[in-house]
Amino acid sequence: MARLADYFVVVAFAPGKRGSGDGQGQILQRFPEKDWEDNPFPQGIELFCQPSGWQLFGERNAPTFFIAVLTDINSERHYCACFTFWEAVEATQLQNCLRKVEEEEEEMVEEVTALIQPAQLFAPKSLVLVSRLDHAEVFRNCLGLVYTIYVDGLGTSLETVIGSLLTCTIPITGGAQRTISLGAGDRQVIQTPINDSLPISNCSVALLFRQLGITNVLGLFCAALTEHKILFLSSSYQRLTDACRALLALMFPLKYSFTYVPILPAQLLEVLSTPTPFIIGVSSTFQSETQELLDVIIADLDGGTVTIPECIHISLLPEPLLHQTREALSLVLDPELEMADLAFPPSTISASSLKMQDKEIRAVFLRLFAQLLQGYRWCLHIIRIHPEPVIRFHKAAFLGQRGLVEDDFLPKVLEGMAFAGFVTERGPPYRDTDLFDELVANEAKRMQADEGSKVRVLRHIKELAEQLYKNENPYPAVTMHKVQKPTEGCHLRLHQRPFPRLDEGTIQWIVDQATAKLQSAPPLVRAEKKCMVPSGPPLGVLMERHGIVLANSARRLEVVRNCITYVFEGKMLEAKKLLPAVLRAMKSRAARQCLTQELNLHVQQNRAVLDHQQFDFIVRMMNCCLQDCSATDEHGVAATLLPLVTAFCRKLSPGITQFAYSCVQEHLVWATIQFWEAMFYGDVQNHIRALYVEGNGEENHSEKEEKSALEIAAGQCRLWPTMSREKQLELIQKEESTVFSQAIHYANRMSYLLLPLDASKSRLLRGSGFGGDAESVSNSFITNSIAGSVADSYDTESGFEDAESSDVANYVVRFINRFVDKVCTESGVTNEHLKGLHVMIPDIVQMHIETLDAVHRESKRLPPIQKPKLLRPSLLVGEESVMDGLRVYLMPDGREEAAGGSIGGPPLLPAEGAVFLTTYRIIFKGTPTDPLVGEQVVVRSFPIASLTKEEKITVQAQVDQFIQEGCAQLQLRSCTFQLLRIAFDEEVASESAETFRKHLGKLRYPQHVSDTFAFTVGQSAKPALQPKAKEKNPSLRTISRNLVKNAKKTIGRQYVTRKKYTPPSWEHRGSQQHFPEDHEDEISVSEEMDKGTLSSSTTIRPSDKMTMSHLVERACCRDYQRLGLGTLSSSLTRSKNEPFRISTVNRMYAICRSYPGLLIVPQSIQDNTIQRISRCYRQNRFPVVCWRNARTKATLLRSGGLHGKGVAGLFKSQNTPAPGPSQADSTSLEQEKYLQAVINSMPHYAEAGGRNTLSGFTSAHMSGSDSSEKRQPKLGSLMKQVMGGKDPGTVSRGGKWGSIRASGRMSNYALTTEIGSRLAGKELLSTQPNGSPSEASFLRQHRASLYIIGDKSQLRGVKPDPLQHWEVVPIEVFDARQVKSSFKKLMKACVPSTPSPEPGVAFLRSLEESEWLVQIHKILQISVLVVELLDTGSSVLVSLEDGWDITTQLVSLVQLLSDPYYRTLEGFRLLVEKEWLSFGHRFSHRGAQTLASQSSGFTPIFLQFLDCVHQIHLQFPMEFEFSQYFLKFLSYHYVSSRFRTFLLDSDYERLELGLLYEEKGERKGSQLSRSIWDYVERLNKKTPIFFNYMYAPEDGEVLRPYSNISNLKVWDYYTQETLAEGPSYDWELVQCPAEELEEATLPDTNAPQSRRKIIWPCYSNRSRTEPDAISRLLEELQSLEMELGQVPERWKDMWDKVKAFQRAEAQADPSGRMGASSLLMASSLPHQRRSLGVYLQESGVSSTINLSLDNDASSTSTPSSGKQGGRKSTSTLYSQFQTAESENRSYEGSLYKKGAFMKPWKPRWFVLDKTKHQLRYYDSRLDTECKGVIDLAEVESITPGTPTMGAPKMVDEKAFFDLKTTKRVYNFCAQDVQLAQQWIDRIQSCLSDA
Repeated sequence: MARLADYFVVVAFAPGKRGSGDGQGQILQRFPEKDWEDNPFPQGIELFCQPSGWQLFGERNAPTFFIAVLTDINSERHYCACFTFWEAVEATQLQNCLRKVEEEEEEMVEEVTALIQPAQLFAPKSLVLVSRLDHAEVFRNCLGLVYTIYVDGLGTSLETVIGSLLTCTIPITGGAQRTISLGAGDRQVIQTPINDSLPISNCSVALLFRQLGITNVLGLFCAALTEHKILFLSSSYQRLTDACRALLALMFPLKYSFTYVPILPAQLLEVLSTPTPFIIGVSSTFQSETQELLDVIIADLDGGTVTIPECIHISLLPEPLLHQTREALSLVLDPELEMADLAFPPSTISASSLKMQDKEIRAVFLRLFAQLLQGYRWCLHIIRIHPEPVIRFHKAAFLGQRGLVEDDFLPKVLEGMAFAGFVTERGPPYRDTDLFDELVANEAKRMQADEGSKVRVLRHIKELAEQLYKNENPYPAVTMHKVQKPTEGCHLRLHQRPFPRLDEGTIQWIVDQATAKLQSAPPLVRAEKKCMVPSGPPLGVLMERHGIVLANSARRLEVVRNCITYVFEGKMLEAKKLLPAVLRAMKSRAARQCLTQELNLHVQQNRAVLDHQQFDFIVRMMNCCLQDCSATDEHGVAATLLPLVTAFCRKLSPGITQFAYSCVQEHLVWATIQFWEAMFYGDVQNHIRALYVEGNGEENHSEKEEKSALEIAAGQCRLWPTMSREKQLELIQKEESTVFSQAIHYANRMSYLLLPLDASKSRLLRGSGFGGDAESVSNSFITNSIAGSVADSYDTESGFEDAESSDVANYVVRFINRFVDKVCTESGVTNEHLKGLHVMIPDIVQMHIETLDAVHRESKRLPPIQKPKLLRPSLLVGEESVMDGLRVYLMPDGREEAAGGSIGGPPLLPAEGAVFLTTYRIIFKGTPTDPLVGEQVVVRSFPIASLTKEEKITVQAQVDQFIQEGCAQLQLRSCTFQLLRIAFDEEVASESAETFRKHLGKLRYPQHVSDTFAFTVGQSAKPALQPKAKEKNPSLRTISRNLVKNAKKTIGRQYVTRKKYTPPSWEHRGSQQHFPEDHEDEISVSEEMDKGTLSSSTTIRPSDKMTMSHLVERACCRDYQRLGLGTLSSSLTRSKNEPFRISTVNRMYAICRSYPGLLIVPQSIQDNTIQRISRCYRQNRFPVVCWRNARTKATLLRSGGLHGKGVAGLFKSQNTPAPGPSQADSTSLEQEKYLQAVINSMPHYAEAGGRNTLSGFTSAHMSGSDSSEKRQPKLGSLMKQVMGGKDPGTVSRGGKWGSIRASGRMSNYALTTEIGSRLAGKELLSTQPNGSPSEASFLRQHRASLYIIGDKSQLRGVKPDPLQHWEVVPIEVFDARQVKSSFKKLMKACVPSTPSPEPGVAFLRSLEESEWLVQIHKILQISVLVVELLDTGSSVLVSLEDGWDITTQLVSLVQLLSDPYYRTLEGFRLLVEKEWLSFGHRFSHRGAQTLASQSSGFTPIFLQFLDCVHQIHLQFPMEFEFSQYFLKFLSYHYVSSRFRTFLLDSDYERLELGLLYEEKGERKGSQLSRSIWDYVERLNKKTPIFFNYMYAPEDGEVLRPYSNISNLKVWDYYTQETLAEGPSYDWELVQCPAEELEEATLPDTNAPQSRRKIIWPCYSNRSRTEPDAISRLLEELQSLEMELGQVPERWKDMWDKVKAFQRAEAQADPSGRMGASSLLMASSLPHQRRSLGVYLQESGVSSTINLSLDNDASSTSTPSSGKQGGRKSTSTLYSQFQTAESENRSYEGSLYKKGAFMKPWKPRWFVLDKTKHQLRYYDSRLDTECKGVIDLAEVESITPGTPTMGAPKMVDEKAFFDLKTTKRVYNFCAQDVQLAQQWIDRIQSCLSDA
């Protein structure tokens, strides 16, 4: 029984301290006056009676009633029912009150009295009942009764009523019904709930949903469970109380344990800024004060809104529960929703009453909790049963089994305080049960079954609601209450006497009487209804139906089992093959559990001794298994492995055993204290269970086994009260010692897993151990997180980073101590035992460290596991090893081919091998770690000089099981599009790795070019200086040295005398004033010397003659002579009629350091003028001629960009001469003269008398020839494209052009602009048919004779001059910086360092971002424009940047497109030597070849040029003599530093190093590294690798490639690699392996051999394993020649013969039945078709060439197989894959054949095959193996033969005939003359068909 009310209080208004309008509450009387012992009087009631503050009112208000809730220090709730009414305040009363205040503050009073005088005021007075029971209606009635008696003046005494109210007692629960009366003729019935654990909500829950709606309330519900702060606002206090009560009712069975204040008084508003969670209600008058709360969720009940601040994230219920709950709630709250769409809705939808609806909503939430916490009892650990149960919850296991580890909501709930209380309250196995326990245990199956059906869900909800309703209202037929109510409007009475003062004595007496009576009465015994709590079905059973358990194929588990069986049976090879699959399988949970079960089977008596290899396998599997476990180990994998890691071991030496735990310490799990707790509790539970199972004796053993620990505990709890005290103590002691022994056991286990094998390595618990997010680390509601506690005990953040080995021990001791303290205090271990443990732990740790030391020492001595032996790479001649192989793993990068990505194929990477550093390359050579591909060799290498980036990387943990953590890992990127990601093996000391990096750095950036490989190759350490001998003839070296000295002096001099202009600094060598001087040069030179050198005379003194002759030998000179651009006669006098001359002005490199020694300049320009002109241009690179169009005589010139001054001089100061003659002025005039001289040199200019009209000048491209029109846009539109395509309207009068836009992706080819017409030199619209200009031609502006292509940014503000004959084309070009960054992005696109989820898309995206193709498009576009201009007779001067990057690209491309000579091997060499080498492209600087240029980075200007050539080659495959491979070869070697060709920045520098003219005597030295061209030449003689078989040039063909981005292809040089042999550009290295392979396959010729070969992308060298048809034929020829013992003929001679033969044949066969191959070799098709037609790819996609050309020749030609087959492929060259010979037998029979020299005649079966165009012979008719082949293409003639020695007798002489081929003569003999004749005819017809 309990008191209905504890206290009755009367609270009245009292004025505030300051006498302001706000007053304060004051307790007038309270009863009883002494506190009850069991229930002290709560403080601060007066605040809660008027939560908004005590104020006076000007009128009477109606009485109000609400209930406030106070929580005391023991978290008991007190319900304060406040009944408030208003009383008039007498003025005198107020005066008296105020007088007291007056003394304190005088001036206030007058104001107040002035305020109050006029009207009467009313003050509130409250009657308060304080109770621990929540019976709101009863309190309302009782207080109402007291007020009625007072207000209506009823006869009953108030004292009696209040006395009986205070003495009334009622039962707490059990569904009793009690009628009470307060002695005023009243009667009330109080019903108590059946089960007090279920909350009582009346209608509050339903009201809350009405006010806020489903989504909002669900949000609040989740927020309350996940411990957010919630604030309710309403203007009604009663509603606030109801809303708070409703929220608590929804949370059942969890209990809210934070601040809970349904009505917060105004004075306590600062409580809202508390840091803890709360549920608080506040009157909405204080809404403004709540605005600045940043972390509080505010629910406005009146407005129905919930406001969630931005910084708060509410975790919602996991799906599908959230959806199901929403659905169920709408079924209950809005039953009409289901019917809303029905055509015939039911007439009545019975909505439940509000009270019933309230219970239905609660039923929904009850079901929700039952589903959320399903199976929770299976995750309880009972760690003590006596004296009372101690229970812990295994949170991780619960989440793991529910599959909700990653969920946002449930983990937070399980960590919360509410759940901790839930475990404590509901954990014990023997207690009262309620509705929730039954629901969770018995209804789980039903809830699962109901999931889909709304009807069944609703039925279940209604059933639960019934039970909840019945619990609150056990007796439906309640006798009516009878309580007097006051008369209506009584509060408005004018003369109402104040509430009387009650007589304390009377009331106290009534109370005392009652208490005495209670004490004498016998105590009521409450019937205990305890029982064993049912557990319900285990989680696993429930989850499987959901299919959340990961479906794992049985095959995978089978593999795991097999592998383990193999390991234990010692079948190591088998196991090794399966291991990778097992390690991959470990990603899945089932496989991990399978592994632990299997390993368990192999442990006998807690020990399993393995040999080293088995041990290694098992440890690797364990590590892999653990690396996917999270720190909390939710699936219990680490827990099941824990006993195994202490069981598996290996003997290292007698008495020393190494256990598996020393090898699996690197996992987070071991550093997580929660894991150890859960393990400990689990083990303790098992032991305690065993204690009681054994105690019951052995009989009926089987049943006992079935019982769970909780069931046993329940039984024990039931028996506990019946046991004797001794028995109880004995059990307590037994349990305690069990826990204690487990604690010791765990202290040992933890030291095993926490102490590293090598105590000096403090790798214990890497920082990452605590680096997890807060959730993963925070513990199961008992201690702080491990991170916090470690930080307290240790100052470093990472927990344990730089500690010494002694600290390892200290740390482990502290960690174990903390664990032991926690678990022992929780499980009630006695203090003595605990102290004992603390003493033991340091000893345990110390002992273990000692054992480990011995193990560590021994394990170091173990022979390392047999690793694959290091394969040595083959080196070039002269390449020396710098560092011997370091064992490394080559990791896969983002290219997926090698890792067996989308293409499939075996994973070649990761591979295990070694990295070698030589003077030339970095080489990795090894074998794949995947045993299925183990036989392959993987080679990846690149030249050191091409290294662009070297960085240390950290590999993600999951990369590979082979790689120990902490090993150094490097990523090396090379500009040959290669990437090495290597991880050093643990056997490689970190110092070695560092040394490797240092050496690499030194080799990559040598001090000087002369230290690069090309110079040092083959030099052993020679003595530094040889003794000097007197020179009789000055050798070339000295001459070149003197030359350089003089140049230095003169240049030095030149700059001293002319102070006005300082040249740009020479980046590579520092400023121009300081050269690397020889010391004897420091004497100053006389003035005459200076004049002499720079005089304009061209006579050369004898000492320079020799130099001159060498200059003449240079490439440029040869080319100038070829082009007829001036000759050097012996006297060097110029022939006057030549427009140009070769000037020697720069022979000392005095004018321009980066130009060649001989230059082409206009005839009329003097050398001294040149010197002045050169100063206007950047780097002194003045305009010189580099090519002339043989037909139009237009010239192509190149120069650097103009200096600002020069531009101003050239263009701006023309019409307005500057005041006073200035130097600038004169130079600009000279410059103008120079350009005019260039223009005058053009023949048509001179003829037209300077009036550049070109009217009679026609060219093939101007007269509309169809072919060119289809193929190419006209010049004007081209120009328009290049200029960005402006509308003619926008072109200014002077006709200045727009600029080339950076994007430049214009593809409109319409010829509309006037620019176009001006450029084309004619009026397009009115040109007469004969091409002569129309009448309107006088309107036409002239077309310039010289176009200057300049940089837009430099030519700003330049005004055109109508009198000039040149015009400036401003274009925007990208600078070297952009090329550099674009190239970086291109490399990342082609060779990404990390895999991306969708490689294809990522590649295309990053390719586009790199803008590489945009740049190529731009270069090609401008080149085509220049080609057009030159072709239409205008000269072009390319004057961009410094004249050595983009200028060089453009000038070279223009020549390549215009002049077929440059498309030959020899011509291309000449082009590169002339434009790139002589004209000073800065190879060293752009390639960052030395230390000095390291900072400038790698800028592949030359590579970009080669890519452009490759694009043109793709579009015109028949125009180039060299193959694509040649371009790749150059791309590779121009950065490789293997050859000296591309090493320095200019001829001057090469001269300085003595490279330019090698002396004749030195040729014999190591020639290999000198010139790439010599190498190419030598190689080209041996093999057709650089030759393009489709080369069939047209005379004078000018190429105009398409440059749209859609026409460009990504060069396969960027993406291909051959892992079998490394890059194929060092020919000597690549050739060796293939031959060895062939020898290996030779012996077993008798076995039937498959001719199939497996070709892997990225591994095999395709062009070699599957060569194109022609290469194959040439190879076969060569091998046949070798077989026949002939000297092999050179391939080129052979090729030329074949071509000559076919040409002759084509001429001899006028009928047009040309063979296809002759089409190939002597094609005369128009080029547009040719560019698209034949396509024999050098990579050899297939070895049959299909030539289907859309032209008449092929349709008329007869297919050579003899069948008339319309337009099928003209010929099929010999197909490699044709195995069944029988299909192609045109004619066969037996013939005698004479063997080779000195061999007899033998009968053979011959087959004539027209398709393959060959004669084959076999031993006999049935023989399938062909013994030899005579290729008919080689047959020269068939003649009648004569019998020779040993010929068959009895045969007519005429039956003999001879077949003469290019190599030998074959002698044949047929059976008779007819047969012989038939054979001859057949062979002849075959030959003629060809």
